[in-house]
Amino acid sequence: MYTTAIFYFFAAILVFAGLRVITARNPVHAALYLVLAFFTAAGLWVLLEAEFLAITLVLVYVGAVMVLFLFVVMMLDINLDRLREGFWDYLPLAGFVAVLLVIEMALILGGRHFGLEVMGTPAPHPADYSNTKELGRLLYTEYVYAFELAAVILLVAIVAAIALTLRRRKDSKYLDPAEQVKVKRNDRLRIVKMDAVKKSQAGEEGA
Repeated sequence: MYTTAIFYFFAAILVFAGLRVITARNPVHAALYLVLAFFTAAGLWVLLEAEFLAITLVLVYVGAVMVLFLFVVMMLDINLDRLREGFWDYLPLAGFVAVLLVIEMALILGGRHFGLEVMGTPAPHPADYSNTKELGRLLYTEYVYAFELAAVILLVAIVAAIALTLRRRKDSKYLDPAEQVKVKRNDRLRIVKMDAVKKSQAGEEGA
């Protein structure tokens, strides 16, 4: 009974935080609500005895990704008025897409596929049960091809992002370390021999 109460408590907080992420006007507040959503989702994972996924969600997303988002949002001078321009123009299309997504989620997450009759409460595991070990066994046995395919797609995305970011521009100035190493002393330094001049003689010549 208490497990059900805890589930609905975390679920209510998660739904509230998710709504505030898309309705908050301040980007910093939206990012903080997203952190709250991640924490409550991690609590739901713990209820499902998926401790590894819960701690991964907290460490990776809350501890790394969201901290990066907060730094970027707070360091950039975001013009909120400019972001709201054209909101009413795209509202009909956005509303249609939102309704379509809700209908699809209702069909997929309905009782026929995810009800208590199909997916009940997970059975309790013994003390020596390793959630990480079972997850690794499934990833590298039954879902190894999908796992490798996802890894290749992520690698291609990383290479594409680097290629788009580091493309050469005509107006950008950069240094070539190879050219700097090949420079000789005679290319940068020229020694000029001059006769010594006394101070008094230099003053007379100036006068």
